[in-house]
Amino acid sequence: MTTDDVLQVVDGDAGSGVRTLILNRPKAYNALTVELKERLLAALTEASEDESVRALVLTGAGKAFCAGQDLKEHVGLLQEGDPAPLRTVADHYNPIVKAITGMPKPVIAAVNGPAAGAGAALAYASDLRIAAGSANFLMAFANVGLGPDSGASWTLQRLVGYGRAQELMMLARTVDSTEALRIGLVGEVVADDELAGRAQELALKLAAGPTVAYAKIKSTLATAAEGTLDDALAAEEQAQAELGGTADHTEAVDAFVNKRKAIFTGK
Repeated sequence: MTTDDVLQVVDGDAGSGVRTLILNRPKAYNALTVELKERLLAALTEASEDESVRALVLTGAGKAFCAGQDLKEHVGLLQEGDPAPLRTVADHYNPIVKAITGMPKPVIAAVNGPAAGAGAALAYASDLRIAAGSANFLMAFANVGLGPDSGASWTLQRLVGYGRAQELMMLARTVDSTEALRIGLVGEVVADDELAGRAQELALKLAAGPTVAYAKIKSTLATAAEGTLDDALAAEEQAQAELGGTADHTEAVDAFVNKRKAIFTGK
């Protein structure tokens, strides 16, 4: 484990393939400062490139998942004439969301408490979302006179539908964990004290799976979400041609024929 003031990077047991990124500003509800955004992007990039990492968990320290942009820092920098706040979408949020959605391995958001604005968008961009009972979600952009960022305009409507996404963004209404499960915003809700264990359990399951296939599942779904049927068919054709030659596919077929459990290596 490596620890600094704003981000913890925790690797599981040797060979587990699971890495956990913990937003670590609990007194500020893990609000996103420039430093935290830069460290998060660096950690995501490193995890993407590290072959030993086969599944990633993103969560928050303390009682919140992430309150979104740190508005105190934002206002302070603007008052100082620092242009950083005006560049943060291009410099930080867009690259972070692309790093999560383009991660060639599964990303699980373990939402341990309130998730607002860009903080909620981090969860929406993840592949799977598990929420603690105390978790809630808030698209707070309208409350501060802004439109959505961090990919929320793209991810949220794909999770809950166009009309409901419009409602949640315009009314800036808080969605508790029960409603989040009902509308498809999260896939599972567990007791607060069970969240970390359940997230690790799911991450271990995914890390032991055919991660190279998971990467293609992510990319083909993204293509299909924004393209035509022909686009989807072409992406599926290319993915199957590539995956058919992988060691994981060969191992899975051999395991099936010989009635044993497949051991995947992500290659």
